[in-house]
Amino acid sequence: MTAAFDLQGLARQIRDARGVAHKRDIDAVVARLGLGGRHAAVPVGDDCAAIPDGDGHLLLAIEGFLDSFVAADPYFAGYCGIMVNLSDVAAMGGRPLAVVDALWSREAAEADPILAGLSDAAALYGVPIVGGHTNTRAAADNLAVAVLGRAGPRLLTSFDAAPGDDLVAAIDLRGRFRDPHPYWDASTGAPGERLRGDLALLPGLAEDGLACAAKDISMAGVVGTALMLLECSNVGGVIDLDAIPKPEHVPLARWLSAFPSFGYLLSVRPDRTPAVLARFAERGIASAALGQLDASRVARVRSSGEAEAVVWDFVASPLIGCGRDAGNAA
Repeated sequence: MTAAFDLQGLARQIRDARGVAHKRDIDAVVARLGLGGRHAAVPVGDDCAAIPDGDGHLLLAIEGFLDSFVAADPYFAGYCGIMVNLSDVAAMGGRPLAVVDALWSREAAEADPILAGLSDAAALYGVPIVGGHTNTRAAADNLAVAVLGRAGPRLLTSFDAAPGDDLVAAIDLRGRFRDPHPYWDASTGAPGERLRGDLALLPGLAEDGLACAAKDISMAGVVGTALMLLECSNVGGVIDLDAIPKPEHVPLARWLSAFPSFGYLLSVRPDRTPAVLARFAERGIASAALGQLDASRVARVRSSGEAEAVVWDFVASPLIGCGRDAGNAA
């Protein structure tokens, strides 16, 4: 088996990953609801809905969780209800204001660990739960959580990456997998002060003009998340797999499908990249430039200096269907 063949196989693994498949569902929903217009202040397809408000923006996001995940790890599901929503707000350069939840369970006893996770995460991250919906007489355990946040006039969006930018990844490696799941947990057990300070890095980068495009790393993994960022900005680029921050003991194939509790991709002008990397390093968060964006609208990967493998050609096929009109491309 040659290195080139391995790289092609890895590209196929990324395309066929469950997390990427779930993202493909977005395309049909965007089309059915007529949300594909590119003339909104911030088009649909970002980590949060951004609503202009005074001299800044209100940010609104929601996360729903698979019933299998809620059943397998109810405490962590509740915890993630807070954690992943706050990550979405931070990814757009904002800070959280409040959270609401919608919880269904078969009985109150089954709801308790979910509520414990919600409560613990809210306390650690310093965000209040201000209401929601509860039903403890349902047929199954389900959870959805929404967050309201606020950002200033400078947002980090999925639509403002540009050819020539560096693609920067920042991931907190001080964690562990919650086996057998793909969740890299660097949050539970960490001091709340550190967690809050780490999230504040993202709005700081936005407010200081060091970055203008970002996305939090989702269940699609590092490269899968990069696909969404590139598609929305109508750009392409090459990702150096060897440069991705990774725990030493974790195989690359597993890491590419991991969902880190703190993980972001940013599009950064090359002259600002050293300052961005320094800010993450100051807080003990691993970061690196993975490659440079271009105007090709084709996402590729490479490893060990080998020839590139195409992961996605957005000209041939959309992923989430939220890319800009060609006439408005950056």
